[in-house]
Formats: sequence, C-alpha cells, structure tokens
Amino acid sequence: MEVMYGIEYSKPEVVLLQETGIGVAEAAARTCYDSFENSENSVIKDIENVMPNQEMCHELNAIEDSALLDDLAWTYFHHSILEHANLSFLVRGTSRGVLQEHARHRIQAISVRSTRYTMSSVINAFVASLHGGDKEFFIQKVLAFDMFVTTNKEYNTIEIGAIYDKLFYQSKVVEDFYSIAVAKSSLELLEKFPNNAPALFEALQEGKKKRNVGDAFKHIISDNVKVDMVVTFNLRSLKNYFTLRDSGAAFFQIRWLAQEMMRVTPQKYLDLIVKKK
Repeated sequence: MEVMYGIEYSKPEVVLLQETGIGVAEAAARTCYDSFENSENSVIKDIENVMPNQEMCHELNAIEDSALLDDLAWTYFHHSILEHANLSFLVRGTSRGVLQEHARHRIQAISVRSTRYTMSSVINAFVASLHGGDKEFFIQKVLAFDMFVTTNKEYNTIEIGAIYDKLFYQSKVVEDFYSIAVAKSSLELLEKFPNNAPALFEALQEGKKKRNVGDAFKHIISDNVKVDMVVTFNLRSLKNYFTLRDSGAAFFQIRWLAQEMMRVTPQKYLDLIVKKK
C-alpha cells in the first residue's frame, strides 16, 4: 500500500509474459553494416555464411550480451535497431486513469479488460438492491469486489455510493430499465425472487450475462477502477516509456507501473535502454 494525497492506494502487479531476446536486434544491425564476422557471438558470425536453422535461431534468441548493440544504443544513438526486440507484460490492478496516460505512447500493442463486458456483477448487485435490498446492500456487495485502486474503506464507500446514486437515477428515467440491465433469460428471476436481494443476486450471477452491459453503464465508474491488461512494447518504445514514466514528473500511478515493469525486465534489455546512474 502507498499513501498519496491522504488516500491509500494498492500498487499494480506485473509479470513478463514474453521476451524475444536481443539477438535478432544484433543480427539486424550486423545486416546494416555487413559486419557479422566482428560479433563476439558465434551464431551471429555463422549467419554470414548460412541461413539459420531452428537450432541457430534458438541460440540467436538466447544471446545475453552484444557489444555492438551497446555501442549503437549509448554511443551512436542508433535506436531503431532496438525495435527488433519485443517484451510483453501482464499487468494486474492498475487504474483506468493510467490508461489515459498509456494512450500517449503510440507504439505499443495493448489489450485491456473491457468494461463493456465485465460490469455484470455491479449491475446485478444494483438490480438485487431494488428487490428486497437497499443502498447499503449494494455498497457491501461492491466493496467485496475489490474493484478500486484506492484501499480506504471509507473512501471506497463514497465511490460506491455515488455509483448507486447514478444507477438509481438511471433506473427512474430509462423506460424498461431491466431490459438493459440483465439478460433476457434472467428477467424471470426478478419475479422468482421479488423480495430476496441475496438470493436474486446469486441467481443473476449464475445466470447468463447481459451482452455489452457496459454500453449503458460505463458512465457510472471513475478512473479509480482497477483494470488488467497485456501490453507489448518494442525495446525502443520501452526506452521512451521508462524515460518518461519512471520520473518524478509522471503521474504517480503510471510511475508505479513503470517501476514494476522495469523490475521484471531482464538486465540484458535494461542495459540497452536505461542509463546507468
């Protein structure tokens, strides 16, 4: 946990899912300069005379050091060569607010937990609260979802109360609210459990999920909501990301994320993109 501006936050978790190695980047650089024979890596030297077979490719991808890449990265600043190396990270528990920051990094592949498809539990809790429950029932259910990066129970109760108020307003002004809130096959459950909020909630949870339920309800959540994502950077873009985001000037939540990503990034990559202090 970390306290910022009087509020407690959880930090994201990161795992490195995939790395392509630095060998291809050296092979690319050697191709530019036709200097395969100068490599300290024997497999790179061999590439000059033969097309690599599967075993050679495996050896290429296992290369741990490259003097040429180090020179290009730190002496000649020929960073385009670094685009041949890619790393993929699984991120859990960052915030929707961080996604706005990520959008400014143009060269990345990013797949994010969708609010269009994953808000059913919140909506189910609200629907149940209208059938034998109340606002407090909704708050306690949603608190258990652990859906915010903030961890103060008192603060999160305020957040969830605001979600309830917005949903309650919408339920009064939208004709046939239930048709946009639950799947058609689950509508009969409203009559089956007319005054039993806990039972209705469990039945809705076990039933078919409303497709694209978030389309009607994305407005209810804030940037405080947790998201998970898989993000892939080439090494040149990752250098830019770490330079900008592991900085005191960066938004503190994306700084935490960058620091976790850096922590799980193997040293052979960091040596090429993070200036030694």
